[in-house]
Amino acid sequence: MKKCLVTFVFILAVTTSFAQSIAGDWYGILNVNGTSIHLVFHILRTADKYTTTWDSPDQGGKQLATTATTVIGNQVTIDATTFDIKYTGTFVPDSNKIKGSFTQGAAILPLVLSTNKNSAIATKPAARPQDPKDFPYKQEEVTFINPKAGDRLAGTLTIPANGKVSKVVVLITGSGPQNRNEELFNHRPFLVWSDWLTRRGVAVLRYDDRGIAKSTGDFTGATTADFADDAEAAVNYLSSRADLKYAAIGLMGHSEGGIIAPMVASRNKAVKFVVLLAGPGVPSEVLMQKQSADQMRLLGAPEKAITQALASNNKIYQLIRENQNLPTAAFKIKADTLLYQIARVFSSGTLGNQTADEFVKAKSASIVSPWLRYFMTLNPDDYLKKVTCPLLAINGTLDKQVSSTENLAGIKASMEKGGNKHYQVVPLANLNHLLQKATTGSLAEYGQIEETINPVALKTVGDWIEELKY
Repeated sequence: MKKCLVTFVFILAVTTSFAQSIAGDWYGILNVNGTSIHLVFHILRTADKYTTTWDSPDQGGKQLATTATTVIGNQVTIDATTFDIKYTGTFVPDSNKIKGSFTQGAAILPLVLSTNKNSAIATKPAARPQDPKDFPYKQEEVTFINPKAGDRLAGTLTIPANGKVSKVVVLITGSGPQNRNEELFNHRPFLVWSDWLTRRGVAVLRYDDRGIAKSTGDFTGATTADFADDAEAAVNYLSSRADLKYAAIGLMGHSEGGIIAPMVASRNKAVKFVVLLAGPGVPSEVLMQKQSADQMRLLGAPEKAITQALASNNKIYQLIRENQNLPTAAFKIKADTLLYQIARVFSSGTLGNQTADEFVKAKSASIVSPWLRYFMTLNPDDYLKKVTCPLLAINGTLDKQVSSTENLAGIKASMEKGGNKHYQVVPLANLNHLLQKATTGSLAEYGQIEETINPVALKTVGDWIEELKY
């Protein structure tokens, strides 16, 4: 799930004690398992107010917003509550550097920020050779309405040049705010998928998530169920078009989109086929625990820290399960109480440099979010066993976010339980969560790998869709 990506959404904290020195551009290189990730922070002072934007050039991020900017003495603290990220550093005036440590979960990495651009040169985004350079097909900007939420979703519909369409696919993004290309780390997977399928005669609709880019609506308060309503609105829109009247509509979801697709297909018979790209096949709690353990091991966390983190997660997930109908304010009190209990049993090393108050503040926001409270109740089996149309599920064996073995087995079991004989589950060797050819599957590799989608994954899906007969 992309909510666990190392995309560095920071909340900067810097006060006026060295305000004149701190304003400006700060450059740093984060080394993650031998991979260098360049960061640039732009701190601006206007009167007594400080605002900061940041770039992650290697990953294609530019002028990204932060929440606040403050400082206590020479101590600089950077928190990213949503992603469990924290940077603590000390400003050293003589060297004009901030020397500190970057913490994510149990991993603690050194990070030095400098105003000297040459000391940490931020590279330009890597070229992505699979981005299409020509478009030998029709491209149409479209909008459609989700009547339940009232949001207007904007997207691109690509249609083969001859106008003959027997199949049309709706692409459904993974977790986190995504545009129609599912753009991240300067990769545009949905642009590549759309181009690949349309060149093979399949029409494709891809759209911006609600509240993102040209789509209206509120992303932050939405749940997986809300995103399923958006995807179903796309299906209904395609069904309403006269030029697609006889086309078989399919859903292709990546990551969280891989649970959204069966949610819609299980209730809307207009959906004639489903493709799951690294989609979940086990309950969310099982999925998230496996994901946490795999990510911590990749970051070099000791087994004791992993065991402790998983035990704490179990308590949090149990709290969520048992308080589904509790109003947010009341649930937050319970969540904060539990988090303080967890903080007390953690060693200072496990908390990194955080105080108990900081730990609770960092964790609480994500725990009480509508998205997590809903997502943790999901069991893909509830929907997969009701899918009666053909289904293809592919997953990379180096996927460290949605583990291939467990999730493909879960999908297979659900299809057999429901009596659906028209399915395939295909593990793809050495591919990661983005279906790139990888070395370890680490999230840090995503932006460093040149290819956007491995050709084997493209061919597997393209051939399967082409063979469907309607």
